[in-house]
Amino acid sequence: MTGVLEAVGASPAFWGVLLFFVAYPIVSSVVWVTTALLYFVRREAGRPTGPQAMHATPRVSVLIPAFNEQARIHETVEACLNLDYPNFEVVVVDDGSSDRTVEKVSPFVEAGRVRLVRKMQNEGKAMALNDAIACLTGELLLVVDADARPEPHALRCLVPHFESARVAAVTGNPRVVERNTLLTKMQVLEFTSIISLLRRAQRVWGRILTVSGVVAMFRISAVVDVGMFSPDMPTEDIDMTWKLQKRFYDVRYEPGAMVWMRVPTTLRALVRQRRRWALGLSQVLRRHGPHIFTTWRCRRMWPVATEAVLSIVWAYLFVGLSMFWIASLLFGLPPTGVSPFPGMWGMIIGSLAILQFGVGMALDHRYDRGLLRDMPVAVIYPIFYWMLMALITVASTPRGVLGDHRRGLAQWHTPRNPQPEVAAAPAT
Repeated sequence: MTGVLEAVGASPAFWGVLLFFVAYPIVSSVVWVTTALLYFVRREAGRPTGPQAMHATPRVSVLIPAFNEQARIHETVEACLNLDYPNFEVVVVDDGSSDRTVEKVSPFVEAGRVRLVRKMQNEGKAMALNDAIACLTGELLLVVDADARPEPHALRCLVPHFESARVAAVTGNPRVVERNTLLTKMQVLEFTSIISLLRRAQRVWGRILTVSGVVAMFRISAVVDVGMFSPDMPTEDIDMTWKLQKRFYDVRYEPGAMVWMRVPTTLRALVRQRRRWALGLSQVLRRHGPHIFTTWRCRRMWPVATEAVLSIVWAYLFVGLSMFWIASLLFGLPPTGVSPFPGMWGMIIGSLAILQFGVGMALDHRYDRGLLRDMPVAVIYPIFYWMLMALITVASTPRGVLGDHRRGLAQWHTPRNPQPEVAAAPAT
């Protein structure tokens, strides 16, 4: 075994793998930061963070898909009813809930403020959305998760984008409510300095990976044009984004359209959520990747699709190299290509990670004033979070790529806290 490890560590292929492993986070961080800053200069600098000027007020249907959401759905409905926009409706689609979700919504329905589409059989979020669309009266559709609260000016930020006929979807800016544990603080950092930053960068590239399932607005005619939401995909938001962009619709990001969302507060719930995300991304790559990579007209999707593939490859290398180094130590060999103390490349990667976190927080601080308090978490974020996400990706991707995901409907995966929390949204 010692000879095998020594041969592997001395092979040119190993050093090629190590070069990619080191170069990927460096190059990607530089590209993300520079293009996100370019987006800021072009589209955000000097622009107010609140409502945008509107030349028309098309009717908007605010749709809240729900399954066993008794704990918080009344808060979401109230927040949606308080949206500052002159022409909208609020519709709840209950997907066969077995708890008191319908009971919580009923007072709003009886008062004539909300419409309820009640399904007696649970068929998953995508089917709930598809079934409800036929009952809507709006030209535009805003999908809001049943435990989220949009800011009152969200519609006034999103609707102006649809003055362009090419725009089919605009994703908002999810902000984390819970910030009282290390795990939730790391998710604050993730949504600010990775997800939000990357969406800004991808808008400069011309295409984005996905709208946010917790808050996104769609042109209903475009959703119908691409065949509605896919019931067999566990991440219907990623799938819909790629379907729209394959048909050359424009999908945008609007950082001013904020919604306060609940995130997993336990490690078990977080792992379950991220397994679904990793599975969904691999399934989307399997379904849409071959067409995108072989079609010249889809070339604007190539940077996004390539980055998604490389991120999965890097996760496998992260786990594989870690196992190789651990095996080397167990057999008394110095681990090739790694040191117990950060070397030059480790310092570069760490410095760029801190820079990326800082830039992301600086850009979103205009909208979420409480961000900077969580900056110290950036010191431990790469160690814990990168390793966890890499393990989840490695475990989930084979099922998405090789499994038959067309056997049935994708079910709801919404682990919630059993009791409502009293934490309020941070001041903006």
